[in-house]
Amino acid sequence: MRRMEMEFDAAAGMNGALADRLGIKLLEATPERLVATMPVEGNTQPFGLLHGGASCVLAETLGSIGASLHGATIGRPFAVGVDISATHHRAARGGLVTGTATPLHRGGSVVTYEIVITDDEDQRICTARLTCMLLQRK
Repeated sequence: MRRMEMEFDAAAGMNGALADRLGIKLLEATPERLVATMPVEGNTQPFGLLHGGASCVLAETLGSIGASLHGATIGRPFAVGVDISATHHRAARGGLVTGTATPLHRGGSVVTYEIVITDDEDQRICTARLTCMLLQRK
């Protein structure tokens, strides 16, 4: 089994109950790049637009998995979010949104990812940044 396949297999079990509830599907997972999709339907606010909180869940899911994959390489495989910020650029009304996470910083105790979320037309709808602290199992 190749390294990328092993990382994806390990990451596939990290989605969590909330990500499952929102329909987040992990497509690619390495410490260098993570990609997932999420349906707009079922994740909207009262005006029928994608809820900003759902975008934040997608962002935190991707960034946390990436941080955990990085942490596993240095003996600190448990990532906990300590800061998230998101700028919502435009509305999504239907279809799928795609989140792509790339690292901005991967240190020994702190990891930061940028997550870009796009709609079906590849238009950027949200830019988020997540910082996680890496912990060891107690």
